[in-house]
Amino acid sequence: MKIGIDFTSAARERAGIGRYARELIRALARVDHTNRYVLFVPRDAYPDLIPFDWAPNFSIRRAPLTERYLAALWHRARVPFPIEIFIGAVDVFYSPDFLLPPTFAARQVVTVHDLSYVRVPECFPAPLLNYLNRAVPPSLARATMILADAASTQRDLIEVYGIPREKIRVLYSGVEPRFCPDVPPAARARVQTLTRGKPYLLAVGTLQPRKNYVRLLHAFARLLPNLQSPISNLQLIIAGARGWMYEEIFETVARLNLQDRVVFTEFVADDDLPALYAGAMLFVYPSLYEGFGLPVIEAMACGTPVVCSNTSSLPEVAGDAALYFDPRAVDALVHALSHALTDASLCATLRARGLARAKQFTWDHAARALHACLLGE
Repeated sequence: MKIGIDFTSAARERAGIGRYARELIRALARVDHTNRYVLFVPRDAYPDLIPFDWAPNFSIRRAPLTERYLAALWHRARVPFPIEIFIGAVDVFYSPDFLLPPTFAARQVVTVHDLSYVRVPECFPAPLLNYLNRAVPPSLARATMILADAASTQRDLIEVYGIPREKIRVLYSGVEPRFCPDVPPAARARVQTLTRGKPYLLAVGTLQPRKNYVRLLHAFARLLPNLQSPISNLQLIIAGARGWMYEEIFETVARLNLQDRVVFTEFVADDDLPALYAGAMLFVYPSLYEGFGLPVIEAMACGTPVVCSNTSSLPEVAGDAALYFDPRAVDALVHALSHALTDASLCATLRARGLARAKQFTWDHAARALHACLLGE
């Protein structure tokens, strides 16, 4: 069987959905050595993100068009220009990033990570919101099967779009083995330049409104006057590239006079991220809405106590291994952080539960589930 995969996000995005797609398809190459796979990438794919040595049954096809041009062609103008022109005939086509290109494949599978653009539309710029509302429904209608990151997204798909439950399958993400408490000394040393050798809370995620960093900054500012030695010099480190509508985040830092307490790292290299997690006193995830919340599991795998929102998929993913709060209530966030920072027994419990919880999510398990979906099993 020949299977086509849209590898665009994996070849163009270093974090987020791009990293999800790379890890999932890399694991697929480990579990299936029989079927033939062709990975489609646009002309402007980053060379260092394109695999050439995963397995002999995997090949790459690069289009002569850029990602932006293809999106305009397929999802804005809706020109029925089949992807087979670039990759040849396939039996199955899979897209890990919301949208299916025009294809003649008999079986079409798409992953929908979340419906945040429906549930929290105020967190999106109007052009992106309009694009998603226009482009996603036709892909869902054409799909033979839809993969959801969590049962919460499955419920959203049923409620918002009326999709039959039997057409949706939940496929949980995984966590890479390198996310563990024992990180290489060289990585710890590199991270020291970011942390300045001081204790810190860590938040990971793109700078955009859905991640709820403005409320986190207000909570952190209220926490500081009550801190005592040895954490009186506590910092907040926010690791993530700039996304959209992020100006208020930096304005809040200035307004609250937190310039010496808050560190923005921008994008952190994959090799350094485990060390950044492992060195944190707490990992805090105040997101308003998540399809899965991969950083939560990564932090748990690194042995870091997790304090996170009680919304969308997060209780489903984190289980009893996190301390929860209402992400729209700053008081609740202040209380949760204060509780975790002053209760060593609670942190020990969260750490132990988190390490056990993270072991339930592996990319090989996710890849085997994907393999079954692609083959219609």
